Order: sequence, then C-alpha cells, then structure tokens
Amino acid sequence: MKILCFSDLHRDREAAARLVQVANDPEQAIDMVIGAGDFANRRVGAADTLDLLAAIELPAILVPGNGESADELRQAAACWRSAEVLHGNGAQHLDVPIYGLGGGIPVTPFGDWSYDFDEETAETMLADCPPHGILVVHSPPIDTVDHDSAGKIRGSQAIRDCVLAKKPKLVVCGHIHSDWGKQVTLGESVIVNAGPAGVIVSIET
Repeated sequence: MKILCFSDLHRDREAAARLVQVANDPEQAIDMVIGAGDFANRRVGAADTLDLLAAIELPAILVPGNGESADELRQAAACWRSAEVLHGNGAQHLDVPIYGLGGGIPVTPFGDWSYDFDEETAETMLADCPPHGILVVHSPPIDTVDHDSAGKIRGSQAIRDCVLAKKPKLVVCGHIHSDWGKQVTLGESVIVNAGPAGVIVSIET
C-alpha cells in the first residue's frame, strides 16, 4: 500500500494544492491519503485547505491537531467525500486497520485555544487501537520525531507505549515542526513526522 502522508498545513493553500497534484498523479499510484492534524491556526480556518483537498478522491484519513477540535475538523471536512475523521476510534481501508487520535499530547503550553489531552486521557483513548495496523496521531511518540528547535523532546509517553504494545506497521504524526519529514523506527513500527510537504510511504499489506 502506497500512502501520501501530511500534517500541519496551517491554512497553507499552496501546500494543499501540491498535495492534490501528488495524490492525483497516476504515476505516483497512491492508494490512500493521511492527514495528521493542524489544518487550522488557533482554531481558525480549518476549512481553508479542505476545500482544495476535497479534489482527492482516494480514501483519506484525518485526525485533528491541537489547532482544531475533532468537531471543527468534521464540519470543515464535510466537503471531502472520501475523507473520514478519526479521534479515539478506528476504520479499515484495503484490509488494513487504522486508528486515529488527534490533539496535543501531553498538554501544550499554548493556552486555552489549544486542543490538548493529558497522558492519562490519551492512554484511555488509545486502548482500542488494533495491533499491526496504521496509527494516525497528531503528536509523536516521545523521543522519536519530536525534537523541538531547542532539541527538547515534546512527544507523548502514552503514544509511545501504545506503539510498543500494538506494533503498528506505520505511525503518522506531525505537531513538532522542526522534525517535519523525519522518519525513525520504534520497535517494529515506522514513525513519520509528515509535515506540509507530504511524505510518500509504502507498507506491506
């Protein structure tokens, strides 16, 4: 399965248009699109890129970032017929189980506008994640692709624990801008901090 992964568009319509071009390019032979959150800026403008992304007819999985809530993303993504928003729940595409959890984890220092969850809540919301599938989260597992511009790790322990326990084939995340485009392996899982430029990843199904 060939997947176009992205995150953190933050209302960037030029980046969204480029993603549409890649997704719809027959030479790329993309099977699915995954968007790992932060379509908006501070809860404003979640729909600004989704009206462009709606031109992608491939199956698409989205999770909210800390810049928009799950309900705000569902409302904004209503125009994208092939897209499904996950947040504490799962889906199945091309016989691969997919589980999603959005938001900033752990709670960010950004204040009341940020859509955040503590580690205990995240652990509960991840409990039903199936094994050996795809995990889509906004926040990275701690000590993977989560190093901020000062080198401090900013990821989630609950997500890391879930990855080690459930062994997803692929984890798609974003959130930490300074690690956009980076990939690491954690146990048996490939972790991708996708970023707005997008990353194409292939997994065995």
